This record gives sequence, C-alpha cells and structure tokens, in this order.
Amino acid sequence: MASTDGSIDTLKLLGEPLCLEFCNTASLHEGEGDRGDRLTTYAALVTWSRRVGTLDAEGAAGLLAAAGRRPREAERVWAEAVALRESIFRLMRAAETGAALPAADLERLSGWATRALSRRVLAPAEGGGVAWRWPAPGDALEAPLWPVAESAASLLCSEALGRVKSCGAADCQWLFLDTSRNRSRRWCDMRDCGNRVKARRHYTRRKGER
Repeated sequence: MASTDGSIDTLKLLGEPLCLEFCNTASLHEGEGDRGDRLTTYAALVTWSRRVGTLDAEGAAGLLAAAGRRPREAERVWAEAVALRESIFRLMRAAETGAALPAADLERLSGWATRALSRRVLAPAEGGGVAWRWPAPGDALEAPLWPVAESAASLLCSEALGRVKSCGAADCQWLFLDTSRNRSRRWCDMRDCGNRVKARRHYTRRKGER
C-alpha cells in the first residue's frame, strides 16, 4: 500500500497491469474507513497517467490546459474516471471470488472499451511493420481513460484473470497479478503490507505471552 501523504505524485507503482494500477489509486473501495483515495481531481488523473507512461509531457500539458478552459467537462470526466475505477475493481473482485460479474459494471466497462478501441490507430512500429497506437490526446479530456479501459477489457478476456488477487492486509484492497509458481502471493507488497501484518501478529503474540 502507498504512503499516506495523500499525493498522487508519491503513489507507489507495483508494475501491475494498467487497470490494476488504476484501481490502486485508492487503498479501500469497500467498507468503512479512510479510502486513501489519490484520484481526487482531473489534474491527479493526468499526473497518474504521466507517471504510468500513457501520457507524455506534451500530452499531459495539453490536457491540463484544456481542463483549464473547460473546467466543468474536466470535473465530469474525473467523476467518470472514479466510477470506471470502482466498476473495474468490483469486476476484478468478483472474478477473484468466483461471484457473478456485476452487470452494470460490465456494461460501463464495455462502453468505455468500445469508445477506447475506436480511437486506436495503426502506426509504424520500431523495427518495421505496424502496430496499434494511441493517438496524441489533443484536447480530448477523456483520453487518459482509453488505455485503462482497454487494459481492463483485455484482462477480463484473458487466462490471467484467474491470477488477480487483492491484498491480504485488512486496511488495503490493492489488486495484483499473482505470477508466483504456486500462486501463494498474499500481499500487494511484502515490504509494506506484508511486513506490517507480520509485525502486528508478532506484537499480538508477544503481548499474549506476557
């Protein structure tokens, strides 16, 4: 789990599939308590996209300038980003637990994925040939959500979906892809949540012994 200073700039990135990193912009999605939400403004969405590499500096600057000119639209896109994040989280959690995929969340993701895929273009690839690319965002404020939606749709349709897990810490619901051979990974980050849980258990055990 990320540090608790509340800034998107210091949010820890785990190197997970893009859609899971997007879900991890909040520490908690269900239940009571501090959600630890970093996706608090449209600017935070752009900053996160820059950090994960789906926007370059020029694209990010252009979107922030467009958001300044169209603040109401930027706020709407931010609200849709949060709604999409929560839908992706619920879909991944349902897949993890074997529950039925929530129809409304699947419909929301499907709509975003359809729009996103229609934006991709064929462009020359390094080393020859062509590949699908995302175009420069220009002033399309929803552009940061296109690769997120594509990532979530691809993961839902892949065999890797069976390896999606949520962190075993009580105060963290970060998602990760368990690529361990025996699927034994329990924490989003052993150095953070894993160590905290182990230290807490050790303290409780020692206290009981005394």
